[in-house]
Amino acid sequence: MTASQTFTVEEAAELAVIERGGFIESRHAGSAVVLDPDGGVSRSIGNPEAPIFPRSSLKPFQAVAVLTSGVPLAGAAMVLASASHAGTPAHVDVVRSMLAEAGLTESALQCPADWPLDTAARDAVVRDGGHASSITMNCSGKHAAMLLACVKHGWPIDTYLEKTHPLQLQIRDVVERLTGEKIQATATDGCGAPIHAITLAGLARGIHRIATASPGSPFALYRNAAALRSAVLDNGWAIDGPGRANTVVIDELGVFAKGGAEGVMVMAAPNSTTVALKVLDGNLRAASAVALTLLAQAGAIDEAAPQRLSDKLGLAVLGGGLPVGSIRVTV
Repeated sequence: MTASQTFTVEEAAELAVIERGGFIESRHAGSAVVLDPDGGVSRSIGNPEAPIFPRSSLKPFQAVAVLTSGVPLAGAAMVLASASHAGTPAHVDVVRSMLAEAGLTESALQCPADWPLDTAARDAVVRDGGHASSITMNCSGKHAAMLLACVKHGWPIDTYLEKTHPLQLQIRDVVERLTGEKIQATATDGCGAPIHAITLAGLARGIHRIATASPGSPFALYRNAAALRSAVLDNGWAIDGPGRANTVVIDELGVFAKGGAEGVMVMAAPNSTTVALKVLDGNLRAASAVALTLLAQAGAIDEAAPQRLSDKLGLAVLGGGLPVGSIRVTV
């Protein structure tokens, strides 16, 4: 295994199958790791020691870095700094307030233009004759938080996404401190920000440290991590959107959840049991169900919870508009 690739098909394990009319139509393979409440590895599936790009599952670390730089975010704004939001008017209003606090306009955002992920919000933009924009792109909250940090410290704004920018160097340091490992590769994420390769095991360690951080810690890094965790659990709508997977898991179970593109998911239960997984084919449709099942099997959430949330997580396979099968976890 080299840092230039993630784990291989041979190293992966089956995580879930797609059944249609009793016929297994597709299989999702990947790797996962479960940490117990004390942070020890209680279960390892596939090869969680291989490097991955966490994609948006890295956002909590980026948000903690912004907070630790001294940016006084709170409540929904703190959550938007770590969000892959749906672009609803409520999300956009918070991002606009963050930019206004920085004395900047939407033109300062360097994330690409995109439509809201929320169907109703997108329809409203179209009806109003609007268009795809940077502020409705799901990463705009993270970018607004980064810009706030730049303004606070007098760092360059035009180059805030460059790997050598002071903010990006601080993010890199926070990622390594929380995960306890060196970054193995760096590339450019879909939103234009640097993305760092770490192992699934390291990703789980970092999320576990956020989940167990004390608001009374003598270290600002952990005080900010604790504040972020609390804000996310109190504002589940902000990190994703109404009816969307992460928000459903947070609001229904009190589980810290953050998905990432290309099949990445992290969850931390109220007792701090933590799961990190990657579906090798990059498809997220089974990721929430697999993570919840692993938490249930570890005794961290009610064993009936994954099934109870199946409809809200869209696990039914449809035929003619009716359920004819399901996404079934096989771990």
